[in-house]
Formats: sequence, structure tokens, C-alpha cells
Amino acid sequence: MQSLIIRAVQSDILWENPKGNLERLTEILKHLDAGDLVVLPELFATGFSMQPKKIAQSIKGDIVSWMKENSADKMVCGTVAIQEEGKYYNRFLACFRGDVVATYDKRHLFSYADEDKHYTAGKSQISFEYVGWKIKPFICYDLRFPVWCRNKEEADLMIFCANWPEVRIHAWNALLPARAIENQCFVLGVNRVGVDGYDKSHNGESQLCNPLGVISNKLTGEELAIKYEVQKSEILNVRNQFPFLKDADVFNISV
Repeated sequence: MQSLIIRAVQSDILWENPKGNLERLTEILKHLDAGDLVVLPELFATGFSMQPKKIAQSIKGDIVSWMKENSADKMVCGTVAIQEEGKYYNRFLACFRGDVVATYDKRHLFSYADEDKHYTAGKSQISFEYVGWKIKPFICYDLRFPVWCRNKEEADLMIFCANWPEVRIHAWNALLPARAIENQCFVLGVNRVGVDGYDKSHNGESQLCNPLGVISNKLTGEELAIKYEVQKSEILNVRNQFPFLKDADVFNISV
């Protein structure tokens, strides 16, 4: 049964400084192993800036190029501010062997911080495969919306890349296990640490939740690439023992 090695990179982020952030992350990634699934925080190269005209790049820009270069022997995932056809997107990218293999545009823009006034919301979910695992990405504020996150058994692992501030970390810690329990899959939350350009403090608390909602190695305050190893058999055992997904409500999502 397939195992998966995950590296959750809980990093501090230099404000609106892609060059500095990529240099720091290069040092971290060079010590990781071939085959790892590497997950970075939301807007890992710039911070959660509401100035997309300043920080956004095209899909051929330096940040995406860096992701491709570092994905020669591992999967590298994170979100980037992307400019496309006159619009700006907070876009999740998964890169492997030098190519972008999956993209997802953040659906729920954080209106509390006016993200919806600066970025364009995505309209569709995606899932992709890596070493036999079905992976479904989400971005930060998406975590608060269980209907959008509903698993119709197209996900073994859900990923949430975030810039979730310390002042609301209780919600982060409550909702990640909830999404794992209701969807009977692994859920990974990767958050940043440090203080952002709006003087908001972030304490990380990146974590992996198993399909029963049990948390493994919550990481608080430190800048570190934490390692998790997960087994596909754990998902199948939970779903076979507690076949709750078959009783889920049927509904359509309008966007």
C-alpha cells in the first residue's frame, strides 16, 4: 500500500521580497529528499499582500520558474500571485519534474481583508495524483467552507496553504480536524510564521490530521520543514470501518 512523504515548510516570509524568500527557501529545499511532497505557505514568495500590481507575475515569471527548477525530483506546491489577461489570481501550483502539473485558483477570497477587491476568484475545484495519491488543494479561507471542501472520494489528501494569523488560530486548529473527520481523508495545513507587512503576527501551527481528525506534530512558532509519512491503508481502514461518505447529502455548487 502506497506511502507518501510530506514536507510542510512552515516559513517566515520577507514582505514583498521574492528574491529574498526564494533564496531562503532554496536553502531549505536542498536538504529535502527525492520523492517528497513539498508544501509551502500561501503566497510564500511575497506574503499576503493586497498589492497584486506590485507582486504578481506571469506564469513564466521568476517565482514559477523557481518552483519548476526545484521540482526535478520532488513535487513542489504553493501559491503565487499570478497576472493573467488583466486579472490577478491567488493561484496554487503543483510542479513536478520541471513542469506545472496542476493549478487551482483560490475560490473564497478573504473579503475581511479586501482580497476580493484585488484578486479574481476561481470557479472550479481540482484534484491531481502523485505517487498513487489523490490530492485536492485549497487555499486558506477556503477552510471555513465545508461544502466547497466536500470529498466525493476524489481526495486521499487535502492541502490547505495559508497565511492564517495568530489572533484567529483557534479556528484553524478546529477546522482542520473537522475537514479530515467529515471527509475521511488526511488533511494538511501549512501556515507561515512571523509578522507580515500589516503587522499581523503568525505562529504557524502547521499540522497533519489523519482521517479520524487526530493531529500529528503540530508545529508552533518555528521556521522548519516538518516531515510526515502517511499510509494509504489508514484511509481505507477508516472508510471501510466507518462508511459514512455513502450517506452524504447530494448537492450542486453554483459559482
